[in-house]
Amino acid sequence: MKKEIKTQESNVIWKGKKLAGSHSGTINLKEGYFNIENNEPTGGEFIMDMTSIKVTDLSGKNKQQLEDHLKNEDFFGVDKYPTAKLVVRNVVKQEDGTYGVSGDLSIKEKTNPITFEQKLNEDSASAKVVIDRSKFNVRYGSGSFFSNLGDNTIHDNFELDVNLKF
Repeated sequence: MKKEIKTQESNVIWKGKKLAGSHSGTINLKEGYFNIENNEPTGGEFIMDMTSIKVTDLSGKNKQQLEDHLKNEDFFGVDKYPTAKLVVRNVVKQEDGTYGVSGDLSIKEKTNPITFEQKLNEDSASAKVVIDRSKFNVRYGSGSFFSNLGDNTIHDNFELDVNLKF
């Protein structure tokens, strides 16, 4: 059985860190579903609208500048790559309503395996997902690829706090 995600009621909050602080914001879910068999998740697919990236910890000119920068080729290149996709390949039940999830994440047409833990309730699911952006050719400000960045070094890992309603 396919359980469609209610995208308007779901949210994805991102957080990126650099040596001199951090920024956070939101990304809209374009569509998604879980495959459910015998009341247990077995897989799914989720598409994020990368053009919807917003910054929530800044305002005015600084907010607009960071949003524009995240959307350009230095980061996610949303004109060329408007979506990112997660295909859930395997779900293993753990304790306390938690599931181990593995799948393939595609950003900027680069696909890499990813694993994370997910909580699942009757009408909602949540997960904290850590993504290494350098594996998806998102290298701007990365200390893994550039030296002498000092306080401008941006961590390769960013976090997604995902809350889904279905």
